Amino acid sequence: MDLPVHHLDAVLWLPGWHEMDRAEYLRHQEEIVAGERWIIDGTHGSSLQLRLPQADTVVYLDFPIPLCLWRIVRRVWTWRGRTRPDMGEDCPERFDLSFLWYVANWNSGPRVRLHRQLEGHWDKVERLRSPRALERWMDSLRAE
Repeated sequence: MDLPVHHLDAVLWLPGWHEMDRAEYLRHQEEIVAGERWIIDGTHGSSLQLRLPQADTVVYLDFPIPLCLWRIVRRVWTWRGRTRPDMGEDCPERFDLSFLWYVANWNSGPRVRLHRQLEGHWDKVERLRSPRALERWMDSLRAE
């Protein structure tokens, strides 16, 4: 898509898994969305309302929970002890039971909150329910 990509995890997490000050984190996102064109990777519901009004498209990867859990485990194994390119500097991949629990319980809490936040923005949401749907959507963009 030839757009600048910003990974929210890379913004939020400072070296050694220290979380950025909330005000600074929000300021950083404000700077990003003030730009003309961008892609932001990550939900981070606590600051979603800052980004939603500025977005022309929201790609909602609504994949099955078992697939998400499998991919997390695979990611932890693949990147164990090393920092992923989409993560903050010096934040080596690690097993995080609370994150697995969060994802496992996505449907009963986080999803409900996300859908509430998306009210008034559903017209710009591309809700993709499988990796195959994502690939088809990406193919349609390439064809344009």
